[in-house]
Amino acid sequence: METMEWKAKWVAPETETGDAAPVFSTNFSLSNKVRRAVLHITALGVYEARINNCRAGEFILAPGWTAYPERLQYQSYDVTDLLKEANELQVLVGRGWYRSRMPGWKSSDYMKLLQTNPSALLAQLEITYADGSAETLVSDESWSVAESPVRFSEIYDGEIYDASMEDCPKSPVRCFDGPSHTLIPQQGEEIREQERLHPASVFVTPKGETVIDFGQNLTGYVEISLSAQKGQVVDLSFAEVMDKEGNFYTDNYRSAKSQYHYTCCDGPQTYKPHLTFYGFRYIRVNKFPGGIGQMDPSCFTAVVLHSEMKRTGWLRSSDPLLNHLFDNIIWGQKGNFVDVPTDCPQRDERLGWTGDAQVFIRTACLNYDCEKFFTKWLADMAAQQGENGIIGHVIPDVLQEPHASAAWGDAAVICPWEIYLAYGNPDILKAQYTCMKKWVGYITETTTTPNLWTGGTHYGDWLGLDAPSGSYKGSSREDFIASAFYAYSTSLVIKAGKVLGEDVSYYTDLYDRIVAAFRQAYPVYETQTECILAAHFSLAPDPQAAADQLAEMVRSAGIQIKTGFVGTPYILHVLSKYGHADLAYSLLLRKEYPSWLYPVTKGATTIWEHWDGIMENGDFWSADMNSYNHYAYGSVADWVYSVAAGISPIEEFPGYERVQIAPTPDSRLDWLEAVLDTRHGRISSKWQKEENAWRYTIQTPVQARIRIGDKLYTVEAGSYVFYSDR
Repeated sequence: METMEWKAKWVAPETETGDAAPVFSTNFSLSNKVRRAVLHITALGVYEARINNCRAGEFILAPGWTAYPERLQYQSYDVTDLLKEANELQVLVGRGWYRSRMPGWKSSDYMKLLQTNPSALLAQLEITYADGSAETLVSDESWSVAESPVRFSEIYDGEIYDASMEDCPKSPVRCFDGPSHTLIPQQGEEIREQERLHPASVFVTPKGETVIDFGQNLTGYVEISLSAQKGQVVDLSFAEVMDKEGNFYTDNYRSAKSQYHYTCCDGPQTYKPHLTFYGFRYIRVNKFPGGIGQMDPSCFTAVVLHSEMKRTGWLRSSDPLLNHLFDNIIWGQKGNFVDVPTDCPQRDERLGWTGDAQVFIRTACLNYDCEKFFTKWLADMAAQQGENGIIGHVIPDVLQEPHASAAWGDAAVICPWEIYLAYGNPDILKAQYTCMKKWVGYITETTTTPNLWTGGTHYGDWLGLDAPSGSYKGSSREDFIASAFYAYSTSLVIKAGKVLGEDVSYYTDLYDRIVAAFRQAYPVYETQTECILAAHFSLAPDPQAAADQLAEMVRSAGIQIKTGFVGTPYILHVLSKYGHADLAYSLLLRKEYPSWLYPVTKGATTIWEHWDGIMENGDFWSADMNSYNHYAYGSVADWVYSVAAGISPIEEFPGYERVQIAPTPDSRLDWLEAVLDTRHGRISSKWQKEENAWRYTIQTPVQARIRIGDKLYTVEAGSYVFYSDR
């Protein structure tokens, strides 16, 4: 990774600005014609840079969120076209993730320290003139700082902006020894404005409150455009859902204030938050110039934010509810891929939970090109891995827990492998291999039972529907889950090591011992999730018997899943692989609770944290932990791509250098189609009913192994049509 020579100094306000976001500035003149000018910049907090009142770059919430003690990104913007003879460079700096109270339910000395640190800036403008000469302008003692109209801004608590403010007097800055050895060039995707949504409807609740519905649960902010008088106020609140009576509901935001308070100046004006974001579908208009009755809904536009990822995958079928589910999965990914893979975008959390990321990563890489996104996040994971190999529950690790959890810490191994399979680039394995090995080493050294993982503290099958009363963890044995993932992670270390040409004999021997110990310790499977893991990870002596037991459990439960975060991503895979594809489809297409389609029938536009986030009677599951934009269960899309449509990577040819296509149709659908843009071109697979046959239309840019029923075809790049009996 290239680095640059910094001549600039870190600057901070000499006098603390309190809750107000400071704006740093400098003026400079140019006498010669500029050939090229590049602004290198970062901040402790988040920043917005402007030259001559024009924004530098499109990165929202720059410099993004990294493991700040170890890695702080800087950005480089070409600002040639923004320069004039006389110039002003202004940089607004807010708390961002760096100085916010994250997470909202916990406090630590480290977090308290960050919150007391001042906003700070590092900026270096490198100018090359037409005559070949060069000049460098840097942040230093010559800069000044003032309070900005951003009177308050915080990740959880929103923004307060006063456009009526007069310009505040400028004050000196102070220079200090800020981070230098941790500075790295931009590695991940930039967060950018992606879409703009207009109000879908406006209504008055039974409580008499005026609410605007944008028709879609999203992550971003609201832009307002209006004409007003100085001192008039726009005040908004945010919500994901309405309660059963049709009233505005915010209890599930917990302590996150998510405030939006704008004081107007005179005349026409447009405003959108600068240094924060929200998760919402609805806004409540609390105050509006001239009274809420004077509000014009067209004043409001929802602006969608997420990391700049290219869409690569599409799913469609003959079932409108299923299509709605596919859309919800996409929106859940967009809303939670804001620089890190977060669990939710709205409440006082918004953390990079490792368990959520690993269960969803294959789906994520089918829907979007996520290579850069996850490469950056995994680099943060490696940077924050403990000396003993421990992996935090969240990355960046703001929790700093003293223990690791199975299926969460295993993201250290699962995620690099999935990125390699998706894109075929071994560099991710090279970068993360030490981290992968150290994770397996952590388990080996901390377990209380050799060759199993026992004695730890885990999340279990989180939110499993078979959980005993008062528990979130499901009924599956924690040591069973932990030992299963111990085996799986070890097997992936072996695979990664072979790709890299490493000696994996130690891990091969370890894996054999883990499997033997597992089979001896766990000859009986007590839950759906235990059957799933035993079969899917090839730990059962007879995987077919484990899958058959799973199928019987599902049928005995009334064609219902009982799984949580650990079992759900694999349940359809296990059923279909071992001869129960009809049952897998029954689960996929089920509309009653619990199911993937139940939230759709309740009006969901994203994936819910809980199957019954809104219960059948309209009540809420809970206020404590009830996100309506939580992508993990969207991992079902992986099964639709790889089994229903049949598009699967081949381990020996990663990145879809060659591909396997084995569609699995079901008579309850008239047709289903998947389209996937890979590094080698577009793959598509569609099946549809004809009078007495299934018709398969397949396109491949590479050599493919195509299985239609019991027949196997090896074909070169091209488009093909096949038939089979129904």
